[in-house]
Amino acid sequence: MGSGVVAVIPARFESTRLPGKPLLLIDGKPMIQHVYERTRAVEQIDRVLVATDDARIAAAVRDFGGDAVMTSSTHECGTDRVAEVAAGIDAEVIVNVQGDLPFLEATMVAAAVAPMRADAALPMATLRTPIADAAEMANPNVVKVVTDRDGYALYFSRSSLPYWRDAARGVLGYRHVGLYAFRRDFLLTFARLEPTPLERAEKLEQLRALEWGFRIRVAETSAAGVEVDTPQDLERARAMVAGGADTRGGAHGN
Repeated sequence: MGSGVVAVIPARFESTRLPGKPLLLIDGKPMIQHVYERTRAVEQIDRVLVATDDARIAAAVRDFGGDAVMTSSTHECGTDRVAEVAAGIDAEVIVNVQGDLPFLEATMVAAAVAPMRADAALPMATLRTPIADAAEMANPNVVKVVTDRDGYALYFSRSSLPYWRDAARGVLGYRHVGLYAFRRDFLLTFARLEPTPLERAEKLEQLRALEWGFRIRVAETSAAGVEVDTPQDLERARAMVAGGADTRGGAHGN
């Protein structure tokens, strides 16, 4: 078994809502470069790889000095792409860093990795951050998560979760932050599992783990980052940089 922590950033050119997303510029740099450099600076990460099936993305990564690995074009989700890379490397923990987090904070990665180090039997971990805005709760692009009292995921959904029968105040729920830490052996198992009905319905790959009976530890973070999924998100990210905003925090949907 490997002893290190390797981050893999899955990146594909085709995107329904924002084609060519990894190569779109923010402050003069392609978005994938922002994600790579921020991930590389995280103390808990020993190595960073970009996993892609597109030669343009691989070339861009290598141009800025990054490490890119070409993968199959048949993967249905980013985690399957990460698993292909994980099969060929030696590591104990694989961190799946989404390629649409240009303002990734080191504390987010540390929060996801910490439960894996604390419990050697834990197969995977991810993140959540509070939601206090009703519009965000209702937005299907914002994935919600509910957990049990010990912080293990009960369900992820694009719907409002939980549904407040009576008026609610303060924290309405929790947004799922799409960053995962996997035990390498479990990641390889996960990629071999048949996609599940709820995964297909919600288009949320983490539901596959729950439906097959595996536990997901959900750590909380206040540094939710800005996830760029739509043209509006991209313009918001560009405006934040142009306006000199603190890009370490912020919140939006995944």
